[in-house]
Amino acid sequence: MSTSDSTDERADEPTDEEVVQTAAEAAEGLIFSRYKQSVVRDMDVMVSFEDGVLEVDVYLNAPEQDDGTDPDEVADEAARTAREAVDDLFGE
Repeated sequence: MSTSDSTDERADEPTDEEVVQTAAEAAEGLIFSRYKQSVVRDMDVMVSFEDGVLEVDVYLNAPEQDDGTDPDEVADEAARTAREAVDDLFGE
């Protein structure tokens, strides 16, 4: 493999910024599919992607819903959804 071949392969992969954006959007999308934006008191989606390692941390402060929706479970599901979105981005 020549240097230009390895550069071409990297050009086909998403950038770190695209990975972070994809993960954050997926996590936020999941949260707002479970809660109206007006009832979410606070939330923080922290995503980092360095050296091929994805880290996703989701904090959600929202009331438990009448249907039993637990904000901690939604935050965990949002983090998993973010990871799955990144896997899809890489075609895995």
